[in-house]
Amino acid sequence: EYEGDRNSEGQRHGFGKALLPNGDTYEGEYEFGLRTGTGTYRFKNGALYTGNYLQNKKHGKGVFFYPDGSKYAGDWVHDQRQGYGEYLYANGDTYTGEWANNKRHGQGTYVYKDTGSKYVGCWVNGIQDGPAELIHQNYRFKGRFLNGKPLGRGKFIFDIGCEQHGEYMQQPVQEKEEEDEEEPPLPLEPKWNASDITKLTPWSPHVTEEDEGHEPSSEVLNPPSDAEGEGEGGREEEVNEDQEDKGEK
Repeated sequence: EYEGDRNSEGQRHGFGKALLPNGDTYEGEYEFGLRTGTGTYRFKNGALYTGNYLQNKKHGKGVFFYPDGSKYAGDWVHDQRQGYGEYLYANGDTYTGEWANNKRHGQGTYVYKDTGSKYVGCWVNGIQDGPAELIHQNYRFKGRFLNGKPLGRGKFIFDIGCEQHGEYMQQPVQEKEEEDEEEPPLPLEPKWNASDITKLTPWSPHVTEEDEGHEPSSEVLNPPSDAEGEGEGGREEEVNEDQEDKGEK
């Protein structure tokens, strides 16, 4: 069902309201029979999108409310979260930063609601990867991440005015007996090897000549639990946005 403007050829053109066969509704602008311009699309399952469209696809600025209570507000390109935007997750965590192909990609900040900690740095295809800073209540870690885990040289900076230098090292995988070969090995967390404690100093993610002179000691500082992953408390609630009827006439 459609109620609204049409052009001389009978196509939906201008402002209109539509009830789709699957129970979804759309109210907004059309051009030559396609959703183009600003509009609001309500899904039968409770999801809602309001923002810009281009030829039936979410394109430009828009806000998507998901059925689980999460929300994305930001840029869209051909139905994909792409550009800059903020995602409020169902568990209260937030991500603000760059997106590509529906995933966190580029520079961004992820805030963990339960602890107040936040990750500020690089992302690759939704995973923490590259130079970053993990900020906690009384201290922070600066270093590099790889596949969501800290790895390589870095330092912990404490609010009392000192910092601990060191390196996260990948633990060697232990060989298993033949009868256990069918069981997959458990993932090993990178191990923190501390070298020394100094006053506050400038930091770079790259190894410096001073760093090369540091010999790791036997002291071990366990990594903060929040460094182990994104801690989102569950996967994002994805809606089958393809429900939007691209065959409106």
